[in-house]
Amino acid sequence: MGRTLAEKVWDEHVVRSTPGEPDLLYIDLHLIHEVTSPQAFDGLRLAGRPVRRPDLTLATEDHNVPTLDWDKPIADPVSRTQVETLRKNAAEFGVRLHPLGDLDQGIVHVVGPQLGLTQPGMTIVCGDSHTSTHGAFGAIAFGIGTSEVEHVLATQTLMQAKPRTMAVTVNGTLPEGVTAKDLILYLIAQTGTGGGQGYIVEYRGEAIEQLSMEGRMTVCNMSIEWGAKAGMIAPDQTTFDYIEGKPEAPKGAEWDAAVAHWKSLRTDDDATFDKEIVIDAGDVTPFVTWGTNPGQGVPLGAHVPSPDDFEDATDKVACEKALAYMGLEAGTPMREVKVDTVFVGSCTNGRIEDLRLAAEVIKGHKVAEGTRLLVVPGSVRVRLQAEEEGLDVVFKEAGRVARARVVAPTWSRCPSPPPPPSRARSPRPRTWSERNWSHGEVHLPHGNGASAAPQQRRHRPDHPGGLPQARDPHRLRGRAVRRVAQRPRLRGQQA
Repeated sequence: MGRTLAEKVWDEHVVRSTPGEPDLLYIDLHLIHEVTSPQAFDGLRLAGRPVRRPDLTLATEDHNVPTLDWDKPIADPVSRTQVETLRKNAAEFGVRLHPLGDLDQGIVHVVGPQLGLTQPGMTIVCGDSHTSTHGAFGAIAFGIGTSEVEHVLATQTLMQAKPRTMAVTVNGTLPEGVTAKDLILYLIAQTGTGGGQGYIVEYRGEAIEQLSMEGRMTVCNMSIEWGAKAGMIAPDQTTFDYIEGKPEAPKGAEWDAAVAHWKSLRTDDDATFDKEIVIDAGDVTPFVTWGTNPGQGVPLGAHVPSPDDFEDATDKVACEKALAYMGLEAGTPMREVKVDTVFVGSCTNGRIEDLRLAAEVIKGHKVAEGTRLLVVPGSVRVRLQAEEEGLDVVFKEAGRVARARVVAPTWSRCPSPPPPPSRARSPRPRTWSERNWSHGEVHLPHGNGASAAPQQRRHRPDHPGGLPQARDPHRLRGRAVRRVAQRPRLRGQQA
């Protein structure tokens, strides 16, 4: 019996398997940040335990860091305490840290791939739900809780029940102007936010293979938004080209051996999935959310739905609550919904390709009166590359200054939120009311729409360009890396 991609990677990492119990998995790479790690380190300290594999652990400051005045002491006391605590813990336990001001600091799910630490066939965990981003490389990657963070720090292993497998096959080619973000929002709207619960999802098909690595990361990033344990895409030449030459990459014979192994990480022809979904890429259009979760989305040319449009009683109530929170009226054309703030960035869409696309849309235009544009590169290196390409000039000429970096202004204590009441258009991954700014509403748009909206204060993406393809010479290129577990220590500066 053949095996799926997920089954191959999972089986390679099982340390112990006992009937009736979860498997004990070896973890190749553990990413940590300032929010979900303090209690974990306290647990180690109380038990007198060291970090089992500090060389397979990487820390970065990304959740509660400012987008302005990052070179000054953090003003918010809670955020400052979390960041300072991470620095102390990293120094005490010998964990590599990329703090504010470091060249490799940034959003944890941007930093891992750009350093070449994310690679096919790995198991990757982090105390952040969007760890599924790394599945775009053919890795099993998922978010974990603080107690699990402590377990991985102490043992470099994790107890996990083996998930079921699902295939999402996207046949054909995405229409011109339709992005990876549209594709995943379309899927979530079809299945609901619980449609992937309990599954590791493998995204397959011609449309997936045509995506750049940035596009694939967007798709896998949002796997959690429809309940999936993780999302994966089989590695191919696009993957190898992106990884090759990254700072942590193997060279020569080691590179050849790594690629030979990575090429074997594909679902066998005779393998079976527990569930399969097939999508026609031609059916996907620019998408935008109208409610308080990513599953409440409609095509950009549609209208705000009414509770009467839903048959299920629970869906009716959810619609009523979402419309009340968002301050929208059923029947309103989505293109006519005005926004006050447009945010370009986040772990979903804060990479160089996203900034290029945004700049292409906004170039030659001005931000509309009463609207502000926030551009937050996902890492220091992304910001520097954007500046080298002159993208910052494009944004500044549009009427707003590009900002530095942060996961997304989703935390109420972030110094960057718009003043209430406000309506924001953001390419970040989720719209939950409890994660939004106080008295603010957030819409998730497709990639081009986030940049077009500030020109007219409405959801009107006029960008004619198509989706950047895998062989696009202007996309960010990188180099490949061997498995982290094979290296004696991550290279780089310690805390």
